[in-house]
Amino acid sequence: MTNLRYKRILLKLSGEALLGDQEYGIDSKVLNLYADEIKSVNELGVEVGIVIGGGNIYRGIEDSADGVDKVTGDHMGMLATVINALALQNALEKHGLFTRCLSAINMERIAEPFIRRRAIRHLEKERIVIFAAGTGSPYFTTDTAAALRAIEIEADAILKGTRVDGVYDSDPEKNASAIHLPEVSYADILKKDLRVMDLTAITLCRENKLPIIVFNVNKPGNLRRVVLGEAVGSRVSFVEP
Repeated sequence: MTNLRYKRILLKLSGEALLGDQEYGIDSKVLNLYADEIKSVNELGVEVGIVIGGGNIYRGIEDSADGVDKVTGDHMGMLATVINALALQNALEKHGLFTRCLSAINMERIAEPFIRRRAIRHLEKERIVIFAAGTGSPYFTTDTAAALRAIEIEADAILKGTRVDGVYDSDPEKNASAIHLPEVSYADILKKDLRVMDLTAITLCRENKLPIIVFNVNKPGNLRRVVLGEAVGSRVSFVEP
């Protein structure tokens, strides 16, 4: 049997990543890439939970000039995550995987309600579980939803898929001299404002000793390498760099 570093993971994907080369919506090529990556670790016996954002559809009131109030905007963002969750679920099933979509907002015709014990049972049966609609409450990001769900399902780690190769001391897409940080502490994430995840999510992970692995999910094979314990991306934990 393959030696796994992480047996149960919470994979956090951004909605913006689903844009691909488009300005709006969902790029099927990106969905298929993610489905391939997730299938590769499912075949190793990894139990996979997923939280996906909705920024490719609705970014919320901070970036909006439409006059929508914060609570309504957050609810719209939650519904956007459901759309993305259903799209990813469809792609995964086309790759022969068994899935369940659990929503924090009741919509029984298209998704099961989130119940912790049910989610864990699905994972034990090697089903891919997609957690939709964030936390179900306004004022919380999908980063926080990912941290909360990871803790609830007793995941070994949060794997945050990004477009870059981990955590840097500045934005590598804007600064070619940015320094990659293979190991970084929760304290440094907060002190240096490295923007890996929001403050609430980082605090939840620190209090529950839940490591965060930040890696480039767009490089084929990276997800598999992470769960096998290879030195991919950056690890956020109590360990000082």
